[in-house]
Amino acid sequence: MTAPPLLENFKTTDFWFPDGNVILLVEDIAFKVHQGQLVRHSDVFRDMFSLPQPASETIDGVPWVQLHDDPSDVLHLLRALYDGLYFNKPSAGDFCAVSAVLRMSTKYLIDHLRERCLARLEADWPTTLVGWDRREQQATVDTRYNPREHFPHPVLVIQLARELSLDQLLPCAFYDLCRYGPRKIAAGASTIPALLPAKVLAQAHPPIQTQSSSTSAANGHVVQLRLSKPHLRATFLGREHGQRFLADFIQRELHGRAISANCANRAHAGGHHCRESYYFIMLNLLRAVSGIATGRDADPLFSLVQAVEMLSRTDFSDGTRQCGLRICASCKEDFSLAVAKARKEAWDLIPEWFGLREKSKGEQQPQTPEAEQEKVQGAN
Repeated sequence: MTAPPLLENFKTTDFWFPDGNVILLVEDIAFKVHQGQLVRHSDVFRDMFSLPQPASETIDGVPWVQLHDDPSDVLHLLRALYDGLYFNKPSAGDFCAVSAVLRMSTKYLIDHLRERCLARLEADWPTTLVGWDRREQQATVDTRYNPREHFPHPVLVIQLARELSLDQLLPCAFYDLCRYGPRKIAAGASTIPALLPAKVLAQAHPPIQTQSSSTSAANGHVVQLRLSKPHLRATFLGREHGQRFLADFIQRELHGRAISANCANRAHAGGHHCRESYYFIMLNLLRAVSGIATGRDADPLFSLVQAVEMLSRTDFSDGTRQCGLRICASCKEDFSLAVAKARKEAWDLIPEWFGLREKSKGEQQPQTPEAEQEKVQGAN
């Protein structure tokens, strides 16, 4: 008969209740909690605790169960079960708790927590253009755009989506990632080992051998979590597709664009003011494609919004004073409709850009990251 573990070999947290009636052992951490609280929310725990346990198999007279999970994941789950799971406003710091609770609620079939986590992730990484625009507004405070304050690094989200088969998050996450420059994309996400499960840390650079949660937390050093080569390739290909889409829009909708049928400036040099406005917008979008204007050279959704905003701005200069574009209302409306159509088209194409969905019939079929990985493995 194997002797029960010695409690002195484990560390405890604030989830150590004197009246607890079960001890959860997770690596080098012990939690003394209430069976009823776990059973109330999870049939998996109910079945686990229903198994008879010899009286000798106790620690200080309390039955114990060993869980093969990450200690930080268990801690976040207990906090959610005892204290609730609340999100006041989008914050990148919430991702650690959201991802941990989602893993655990998926494994232990705690539906209400899983639904809360999924709802939060799908709000942060939306599947609609309306949701994306709302997200971008949330990331802009006092004209300062800083998405990493509000949303986690997309590499972390891609890893979680692959781990838990949350494919609906991938198009938005890949698009967000591709807006970085190539060097930052390749560098991946900086993270603290204590915040991630051991199986995720195995993908980090340098790889981390996590022997205990307390050790990694004490070290506090930062590692880079990088994409696999197939996912990295998909990101760069998607980035190129986005740049090409914007370049094609410029050629199709701005280069030599005709004035509208109802152009109010038609009688003035054949609509010169409106044609001049189109030319000015084209020059600014070309600067966006090259990354000169804002550094966001692979964000066609943003660049197209900027194109429409130029129609109403009054802070341009003609060399002597500030002014706006002299485009008429009819041409302005026509161009705004063209931009709205292009943004919808771009959003619908994002899954294809990153190889997450096959292209339309007649177009070259992309290699998905998984197919690319199989190809590489087959070659080896």
